[in-house]
Amino acid sequence: MSDLNKLGLADARDALRKGDVTSVELTQACLTAIEGAGALNAFVHHTPEIAHAQAAAADARIKTGDAPAMCGLPVGIKDLFCTKGVPSQAGSRILEGFLPEYESTITQNLFDSGAVMLGKLNMDEFAMGSSNETSVYGNAINPWKVDDRDLTPGGSSGGSASAVAADLCLAATGTDTGGSIRQPAAFTGITGIKPTYGRCSRWGTIAFASSLDQAGPMTKSVRDAAIMLEAMCSHDPKDSTSANLPVPNFEAMLSGDIKGKKIGIPKEYRMDGMPEEIETLWANGTAMLRDAGAEIIDISLPHTKYALPAYYVIAPAEASSNLARYDGVRYGHRAKLEEGDGITEMYEKTRAEGFGAEVQRRVMIGTYVLSAGFYDAYYNRARKVRTLIKKDFEDVFAQGVDAILTPATPSAAFGLGEASDDPVAMYLNDIFTVTVNMAGLPGIAVPAGVDAQGLPLGLQLIGRPWEEGDLLNTAYALESRAGFVAKPKKWW
Repeated sequence: MSDLNKLGLADARDALRKGDVTSVELTQACLTAIEGAGALNAFVHHTPEIAHAQAAAADARIKTGDAPAMCGLPVGIKDLFCTKGVPSQAGSRILEGFLPEYESTITQNLFDSGAVMLGKLNMDEFAMGSSNETSVYGNAINPWKVDDRDLTPGGSSGGSASAVAADLCLAATGTDTGGSIRQPAAFTGITGIKPTYGRCSRWGTIAFASSLDQAGPMTKSVRDAAIMLEAMCSHDPKDSTSANLPVPNFEAMLSGDIKGKKIGIPKEYRMDGMPEEIETLWANGTAMLRDAGAEIIDISLPHTKYALPAYYVIAPAEASSNLARYDGVRYGHRAKLEEGDGITEMYEKTRAEGFGAEVQRRVMIGTYVLSAGFYDAYYNRARKVRTLIKKDFEDVFAQGVDAILTPATPSAAFGLGEASDDPVAMYLNDIFTVTVNMAGLPGIAVPAGVDAQGLPLGLQLIGRPWEEGDLLNTAYALESRAGFVAKPKKWW
């Protein structure tokens, strides 16, 4: 078989079990593709020795007949996940040289399922960004290109999205705090799901905003997302927010039958100035689900307009607390000190050198809203808004709505550098996705069309808590009817 790196998880798994290909061959095909894709800057730490060893072990395991779903499948790991003995920097200078002595629960679950790690993937620094331009490694680049412009792959999981879209790996891990799986998935024409908060363990995942962060898979299809999500999920006693619930066989739930399902269309997501192509995509997606037998109903999520400002109070507040641990004392970057400098100067210089501008901006915002004079006016008020946003969804689901359909992003991928000087414009990329994190719900982005320039556009489906199986099945029905098969033309 040729072009093995272009396979998805399901096809590769089936080929492995039939003996048509080995994991070593799959892995080498991906490693070769990675070597030839340096221009994308998607992989930032390469682990070919680990990959070869894991692939050989997977082949031996497959021969015994003991082959879990992910056995032998080569994937990329976002740099936010701690991987034992492998650099894990969260895209930041302040963690340079950090080699964890432990494995994150997510990567351990994948390795237990037989997955092969190709390396670590680029990302916005500490997952703070929507374009992968805040990374200490430099920006990852979208494999889709228009008029020789370099486009953003989205963020913060930009390296993951770029690598999957360019067939450098079969799938990748991502994290989603306000849309960091779904937005880059939409920008690159792949599938990405953020599960219910608590479905995936956060242990060993470098924290941004602890009440919002959630890991998920970024894949080439909905079926692949179902396969990988099951392997990633588990109850973890090391994470107090991890849900002690059984993990379903998500792939077995993909029937494509959504007859009688109620799909809500929220009026508040029709934003002023929304591009016509996004409106058209949304209308087409609605028609596809109606044709599949779903009942389309108009719904209201009245507090949606407050979600983005509330998010940009809560997330920086939690970040300012989480990032206080980086001080240059025990690990990571430490600034060179001058004679007479004390501990205070070490903290100040280390953080000034180690944190990039966007991280510093958010830490300062977070510290401000948590200060004594502003805690009630900003942070507590944002928490109350968050409760109202969550109740909006609860009320809609109580009316019998099974899933909600919205755009995934307000536009197609934009050029690198086009929004980096305007933080507010950059934050607006999260306008359709942050409500899902604020309410702790599962959400999935599915490629469903292209814009006038031929760039991919995605639709988002939001599901009931803990019902990722139903959400994936609805996404599967949408994917089947959208028929998105476009791939970026190789230029790298």
